[in-house]
Amino acid sequence: MDIGILALFGLLAGIAAGFFGIGGGILFTPAFFILFQEAGVQDPIPWAIGSSLFCTFTASLSSTWQQYRSSNLYLREGALVGVFGMGGVWMGKQITLSPLYSEDIFIPFFAILMAIVAVLFYMKPESESTPSVIEGVQSAKRLSSKDAKMGLTGSLGGFLAALAGIGGGVAMVPLMNLAQGVHLTRAVSISSSAIVLISFSGALQFALATPLPQDQELLQWSLGYIDGATILPVSVLTWIGGGIGVRLGKQASVRVTSLGFALLTVIVAVTMISRLL
Repeated sequence: MDIGILALFGLLAGIAAGFFGIGGGILFTPAFFILFQEAGVQDPIPWAIGSSLFCTFTASLSSTWQQYRSSNLYLREGALVGVFGMGGVWMGKQITLSPLYSEDIFIPFFAILMAIVAVLFYMKPESESTPSVIEGVQSAKRLSSKDAKMGLTGSLGGFLAALAGIGGGVAMVPLMNLAQGVHLTRAVSISSSAIVLISFSGALQFALATPLPQDQELLQWSLGYIDGATILPVSVLTWIGGGIGVRLGKQASVRVTSLGFALLTVIVAVTMISRLL
């Protein structure tokens, strides 16, 4: 693929990552999967996921930096969710690198995941105020309960990150927003911070794995399942796009954010399903 097209794609994916707090993986994974598949890679799934997680790491760093500059960074919650997410990545990787995780399973799984998340994002709470369970924790018991839910959210996000090449935000944001009552703006910020740890852990684990010899010969600028020739132009522009996305997201209403994300996931799901037709 032309380097200019990859760079433009990285910019757009970065904007989406910062705007929705998702890391950008829902765009990276299908694009890389199609790219590697068309290039003749024998096992394109782990290549797409590993390369996607690296680019997601870049996008989440940019988004988190912008959240910090905007005084909208919740470091404690983000670190908690992210650490648990790192464990989830390890569990998911065992499935991803299994011979059983074929394209016939991966593509429908990814598409169904996108459809479910689209519905979850559309079902936002009526109130945009943050409930007292988050802002007004008064006892150690309630704090412990909140931390446990955050940890479980991170584990699920990390597990999905390894299976689908996403940062986990597509699951973590709606879970925090709907199930735990965290305001959407805050959930996006926590998710962005957590994705830094989750995507870094995932990229490192896939970089240390061993691909098929014929795929390594085809993708010579690679480390494990991460293709350097693909990720470099994408990552640089993703960093720039992430900052733009955060600024746009702060100006958008919750309704616009929810509907926009739902539409994006539906488009991605349809694109992936078309690969089986």
